Amino acid sequence: MISGRLRQWLSLLVCVLAVILLKSEGASVGITYLQDAVAKGAVCLDGSPPAYHFDNGSGAGVDNWIVHMEGGGWCQDVPTCLSRKNTDLGSSKQMVKQFGFSGFLSGQQKSNPDFYNWNRIKVRYCDGSSFTGDAVDRANNLFFKGNSIWEFIIADLLAKGMRNAKNAILSGCSAGGLASILHCDRFRDLLPASTKVKCISDGGFFLHAQDVSGGKHIEEFYGKVARLHGSVKNLPASCTSRMVARPELCFFPQYVVQTMQTPIFFVNSAYDFWQIKNILAPSAADKSKAWKSCKLDLTKCTAEQLKTIQDFRTQFLSALDEAGVVNSPSKGMFIDSCYAHCQIGKQIQWSSDSSPVVSNMKIAKAVGDWYYERSPIKKLDCPYPCNPTCPNVDSDS
Repeated sequence: MISGRLRQWLSLLVCVLAVILLKSEGASVGITYLQDAVAKGAVCLDGSPPAYHFDNGSGAGVDNWIVHMEGGGWCQDVPTCLSRKNTDLGSSKQMVKQFGFSGFLSGQQKSNPDFYNWNRIKVRYCDGSSFTGDAVDRANNLFFKGNSIWEFIIADLLAKGMRNAKNAILSGCSAGGLASILHCDRFRDLLPASTKVKCISDGGFFLHAQDVSGGKHIEEFYGKVARLHGSVKNLPASCTSRMVARPELCFFPQYVVQTMQTPIFFVNSAYDFWQIKNILAPSAADKSKAWKSCKLDLTKCTAEQLKTIQDFRTQFLSALDEAGVVNSPSKGMFIDSCYAHCQIGKQIQWSSDSSPVVSNMKIAKAVGDWYYERSPIKKLDCPYPCNPTCPNVDSDS
């Protein structure tokens, strides 16, 4: 009886804390299911309809639009896709009905002064291919239709008023941040020439690099994703036409960005924890688990491991430079030294008193200044562990 009551009180406490957090971070926005997409084959892994959360713009922002794509990794083979199929990353049936908008999507003027009154849409991610897939596995009842989902959702939003947009941003976090790169020029082409269109990638510049064993784990991984989902034909032609022998490498932003036409901004850590865990030191390349503690907490890395991580940062910055990000007047960047992944979706990192600062500027100010062309933004932090403003965010969250 005591344990039962304790569980009830703990459940109540969790609910109360969740409500408090939701109110402090942003308004709760209901889900919209696109039932008509099913007939068009634009469906999640399990065949359920795609979905998004839509908070309407107001006042001077009524003709401005943000389309933000959710992240959540990828599935590279049938077993991993089957494991996603009955989760919110593979089925809209499993998605929460309400979602709290915060950070870049916040509707509060104080915390998001440049974009608070825009139409703000969070596109849910349920295909496992960064919205690039176009295949069906009938034997396993799996639908790899990410590109169809993206096209249907954009068409739906255009019909709901985005065709009259004065300003429009395609953005995303992680796998969604990669999607914002891969679909950026197409998004520009689908909107009127009079619309000011730009893109933002948050934690989406995934590096083509070797792992600590000298292997090509991430290259092989993305190759499997592209083949399983039939993604290659939906990757940017400006890249695949140059990478004829290995078109699947156009999953890597460093090969896509150099020929992009649409202005784009990169928010990324030079020590992105997802990339350190999964590109630099994936478990498959660390059989002895020598990197286990280091990946969880950089303060626990050995001197040799820290040198390897600093070398990874150097590779990352070189890839940005070679892609034209550093010198292009239309491209912007905020590259900090925090051990973080995805930073625009939470108030603590976007524009709070605890947000990371690079060259006396927070992320929200950097993005706003770049979008409205108040000043060119090329913010590059000093090497780890130099920045005391990095918030203490759990790297597994």
